[in-house]
Amino acid sequence: MEEGEEVVRLQPPMEADAGWWAGGGKTEEARPLKVQFSEPAKHFTDAAPIGNGRLGAMVWGGVASETLQLNHDTLWTGVPGNYTDPDAPAVLSKVRELVDNGQYAEASLAAFGLFGHPTEVYQPLGDINLNFGDSDDAYMAYERELDLTTATVSVKYTLGDVEFTREHFSSNPHQVLVTKISANKSGCLSFTVYLDSKLHHHSSANSANQIIMEGSCPGKRIPPKGNESENPSGIKFSSILELQIGGDDGKVQVLNDGKLKVDGSDWAVLLLAASSSFEGPFTKPSESKKDPTSACLKALSLVRNMSYPQLLAYHLDDYQNLFNRVALQLSKVSSDALREKRLAFLNEIPIQNSPASDCGVSGLVKLKSSKIDSSAKLMDGTFKSTAERVKSFKDDEDPSLVELLFHYGRYLLISCSRPGTQVANLQGIWNKDTEPAWDAFPHLNINLQMNYWPSLSCNLSECQEPLFDFIASLATNGSKTARVNYEASGWVTHHVSDIWAKTSPGIRKPVWAVWPMGGAWLCTHLWEHYSFTMDKGFLENKAYPLLAGCASFLLDWLIEGHGEYLETNPSTSPEHSFIAPDGKTASVSYSCTMGMAIIRQVFSAVVSSAEVLGRSNGDFIKQIKKALSRLPPTKIARDGSIMEWAQDFEDPEVHHRHLSHLFGLFPGHTITIEKTPDLCKAAANSLYKRGDNGPGWSTTWKMALWAHLHNSEHAYKLVRELINLVDPDHEIKFKGGLYSNLFTAHPPFQIDANFGFTTAIAEMLVQSTEHDLYLLPALPREKWAEGCVKGLKARGNVTVNICWKKGELHEACFWSKNENCLKRLHYRGTVTTVTLTHGNIYRFNKHLKCMKACSLKEGTFL
Repeated sequence: MEEGEEVVRLQPPMEADAGWWAGGGKTEEARPLKVQFSEPAKHFTDAAPIGNGRLGAMVWGGVASETLQLNHDTLWTGVPGNYTDPDAPAVLSKVRELVDNGQYAEASLAAFGLFGHPTEVYQPLGDINLNFGDSDDAYMAYERELDLTTATVSVKYTLGDVEFTREHFSSNPHQVLVTKISANKSGCLSFTVYLDSKLHHHSSANSANQIIMEGSCPGKRIPPKGNESENPSGIKFSSILELQIGGDDGKVQVLNDGKLKVDGSDWAVLLLAASSSFEGPFTKPSESKKDPTSACLKALSLVRNMSYPQLLAYHLDDYQNLFNRVALQLSKVSSDALREKRLAFLNEIPIQNSPASDCGVSGLVKLKSSKIDSSAKLMDGTFKSTAERVKSFKDDEDPSLVELLFHYGRYLLISCSRPGTQVANLQGIWNKDTEPAWDAFPHLNINLQMNYWPSLSCNLSECQEPLFDFIASLATNGSKTARVNYEASGWVTHHVSDIWAKTSPGIRKPVWAVWPMGGAWLCTHLWEHYSFTMDKGFLENKAYPLLAGCASFLLDWLIEGHGEYLETNPSTSPEHSFIAPDGKTASVSYSCTMGMAIIRQVFSAVVSSAEVLGRSNGDFIKQIKKALSRLPPTKIARDGSIMEWAQDFEDPEVHHRHLSHLFGLFPGHTITIEKTPDLCKAAANSLYKRGDNGPGWSTTWKMALWAHLHNSEHAYKLVRELINLVDPDHEIKFKGGLYSNLFTAHPPFQIDANFGFTTAIAEMLVQSTEHDLYLLPALPREKWAEGCVKGLKARGNVTVNICWKKGELHEACFWSKNENCLKRLHYRGTVTTVTLTHGNIYRFNKHLKCMKACSLKEGTFL
């Protein structure tokens, strides 16, 4: 330290505290992160989701009757399957021959012979049904909200002079769903509660104030209509609800039909535990040793003597340790102008006993709504449901709604994917149907991958662990599929899977089924996890064996082409057909751009992993490097776009929803502004050609792609495109948007776009490679003129804080937890090379000059 420099004592920061190094700049007080509703739910997508990774619920918030729709992540139809086909090699030879002869339509027809069996189906657990006996027309002052900062749902309303409150959360530490119902006057709470399910089940109530529901999932995807004994035994489940009440005169009565009736209590707490007999993807349910009822009873025994505040405290500690890692504030105008705007606005409207701290960025004052006067309050601007905020976004472009939707994706990931759970499926964990859309199974040609995109950049790396467990299961089954179906080493999986780790091709059409790249794309997440966390133990023990197995298959899958390059045959561009030179529509050809981009990414990850682990000199790595040098390059079509197939085929659907040929731009790394400017220009042409319309996940992928082209204007245009209210009764095919609970629409509901949106916002603010870190690369400066983001992650295990004012970088802070790293900082053409030493905080100004460095170990600025 030089003489005269300031010494500041600091407490060592905790990783989970997003505010511990705010960067010195003043930021506004955080706005409430709440999804708010002005009435009970009418549709599934009006209900509020809660979850602990395994046990989820949708809270409908009815007054006379309440429904909590329940899900458990292991409830699926079916049993472990055989994912091999000894006839496949002969079919494969025929398909390859037809492709070599340029008979692409005929090859597409022949590829039907490569199909496997259909996937199994995700099932709902059941419902908690509460009947209060009150009239739906009598209530007033109704409020329902999901608070993202606490992962709780609350419902409030008034009947006469009594205010009733319900609070719900799903506890990860104790693996129970918790509901508290209370009234502000003693003895006023009375209701009946029971459990129900769409699955085969039976339930009963007992004198211990418990309702026990036991049942099973179908052992086949579609149960046979004949002899039930032909249906193999499916996954068994149990759910137990335990009721506690308070008050001097409260009573609980056991009814004969499996119901509990509460009369005259002050409050009630409902604890629900659920479990299944699922023991993993390789164990038949009939051979499972797990007793789900015993597991539920054990879980309840651990919480029975805990108070509601204690359960809530454990829940908050667990959840907020993850959620509070990242903070985001966006403003359209500078803080001074914003304060003046607020003051002027507040002077124009009456504030009816609402504190100023309830104001949002637009100056709207939150008041209680009611069934009688809610419409009047909506008109004078004193309360807006989240649905109304979505509807008005096209006019007001409220940045706080972007903040809310960004954090909603993080909330959903925490709530549906935790260490030890199943992967987040097409609907996360939330599903009301025995035959959900697309069976809710994981799709491996974009959707499952998108589910986990925010886990690294948005500081939730633990939430990605179920994905790695799933990949390991796929590798086990996929090694058999590779050996039998393709006579290849390593392991493979295709475009759909399920809880049983199905790895064979799907059914119906080759345009999506004949795509053996699903496992390879998933494997890119293994290297990404290492590059963000720098966890060498993870790389050595988990990631590298899976990557090497995948690469072994890809080496065998590649064959000699007609020229100097290796090729893949058959090959499809996910879900997209082309017009062959003979005028026929086809989907099967060779060496499609996406497949080659994924192979290049996997091979590069294997080579990089070997370098880290000191294994670069082996024969296997030499093979990989040789093959890597012979992969065909990404080509530019006649119209200036990225060529999607190996030949410049005619595209019959230029506005197709998939962006597969742009994988190399994002989430891949082979197309970059600095290294491949011509390909970036072609990628932009491809995006213009595709257009901005599409399902939710496509819209958010386009957001991220434009962000990586550093085109803030178009990235923001797609923000506006997604924030569009969807009416569940009048959905438009392939037209995405948001439902009233902020679930994203394909339509119908698919959760992937929620995660894609969160990721895209992060990519607009921070991008990184192994050696480069880009600050505000796609900031829409006029839309978010002032803001601050804290706690995002960059590769190299670097935590990033950025504040900006008047659309320009104000300052940035970086902290590397346990690794030294060399980074090139980029901001609007300025590049600075810095060395970040682990355990230190570095603060840079808008010119990328390091202003201060703070040693956490010494607690002083250096």
